[in-house]
Amino acid sequence: MTVVLVGPTASGKSGLAVALARAYAAAGRPAEVVNADSMLVYRGMDVGTAKPSALERAGVVHHLVDVLDVTETATVAQFQALARAAVADCLARGVVPVLVGGSALYVRAVVDAFEFPGTDPVVRGRLERELEELGPEALHARLAERDPAAASRIERANGRRVVRALEVVELTGRPYAAELPERRYALPDVVQIGLDVPRPVLDERIRARVDAMWAAGLVDEVRRLADHGLRDGVTASRALGYRQVLAFLDGETDEASAREATVVGTRRFARRQDSWFRKDERITWLAHDRPDLVEAALVLAGPEGRGRPAA
Repeated sequence: MTVVLVGPTASGKSGLAVALARAYAAAGRPAEVVNADSMLVYRGMDVGTAKPSALERAGVVHHLVDVLDVTETATVAQFQALARAAVADCLARGVVPVLVGGSALYVRAVVDAFEFPGTDPVVRGRLERELEELGPEALHARLAERDPAAASRIERANGRRVVRALEVVELTGRPYAAELPERRYALPDVVQIGLDVPRPVLDERIRARVDAMWAAGLVDEVRRLADHGLRDGVTASRALGYRQVLAFLDGETDEASAREATVVGTRRFARRQDSWFRKDERITWLAHDRPDLVEAALVLAGPEGRGRPAA
């Protein structure tokens, strides 16, 4: 059995994952957390990703946390291989894997029958150079001409995804959107649980989280990582919070504006996350603040009640 916890950022997934793993352990069934967040894989990106501390992990084994340097690029295909290996390792040892993530693409890549088109370093390199020279909006306009459906799903500012879509279209001759398969599990006995947070509550939680990140030293963290190649990291440098702080450090904006841009960008991202997850009818949603949240999740994921809606 594989338990999957999903939901928008700041919904409480990480805390629930640890609590659920501890509840399994108390019942005599070992459980370990498998990270499905694209930014928690980076060493040193702690404050800005709200990475659970060693104390918050409460002795629960976490896979795919702190496995890459900020200069390394993590593609979805690479992440899929790493996460599936971690899940397979858990299952082989009789451990319940609790997969936790806020990106529908990353989660689906792990649990669903999801194959990625190949990549070509020459084509990718050319497109990335054009991204640097022309900017993401120009490449997004090109994508809109070649694959309108894909362009409608990808944010104009998301240069990395625009480049990938253009690469797939060029290599396969088919629309990028056509590469998204039907929802069909590739893993046995998957149970997906979503955390439901009303939008006004989530907006306030996001602002509180960003405020806490600033108080915890996000600017100093980004400054330190910048000295170790953060700006050269194709993936890491574009993370929410890090991108805004880099702009501040480079004199492109002031600190207050960078902070507010982080709040606004995170709220926008959370809305997209929630929208994508809501399209998956296999997810059972639980209120984030119900007092019996862990018990309700166990009813859904536990061996006796797997898949049964919690009252």
